[in-house]
Amino acid sequence: MTETKGARTSARLVEAMLELIQARGYAGTGLNTVVEHAGAPKGSLYFHFPEGKEALGERAVELAAGRFRDLLAESAAAPDGPATGAEGAGAVVWRVIDVLARMVEDSDYQLGCPVSVVTLEMGAQSERLRDACANAFDSWITPVADHLAAHGRPLPEARVLATAVVSTVEGAMIVSRAQRSVEPLRCAAHAVTLLLDGPDATTPKAAS
Repeated sequence: MTETKGARTSARLVEAMLELIQARGYAGTGLNTVVEHAGAPKGSLYFHFPEGKEALGERAVELAAGRFRDLLAESAAAPDGPATGAEGAGAVVWRVIDVLARMVEDSDYQLGCPVSVVTLEMGAQSERLRDACANAFDSWITPVADHLAAHGRPLPEARVLATAVVSTVEGAMIVSRAQRSVEPLRCAAHAVTLLLDGPDATTPKAAS
């Protein structure tokens, strides 16, 4: 089905909101700036998002959540990945962290996780945005838990470990930005591999 002009405009607005949240934060992103960044017609924002900034922020969080799920799926489906049985359960998470480390470094430490940004800024002020962020984190925890369960972990234990993994990665991204170094993310990758695969696990090499 061909995407309509309105759908394309709506998508550009959501994309612009996501990019600006990453660079400026939610509170620092004004709606006029979003419209300008998206190259959208004036008045289009309230046409597509009559409920205003919270509705647009919710969609941006959903977009970020979907992209991270795609990254998880792509990492799990890598030809030399755990599906072949050749690697431990931590290899998928290692590959994901490697991609995140390069993203943070390439942005000169300006870009972080928009979901954590919105959670920290708005979690106590907007139930709508808090729910969107909670759902985003859960949408990452669940596939990681399923991956661990496929590697033999009982599902309740897999859920606990997956929650710890996602929390570790989120925290490492914040510390990496503060220190202007990807070393915290590399340390997180190593720690997750030890947690999931044990002290004898072979840690993959970071991509160049």
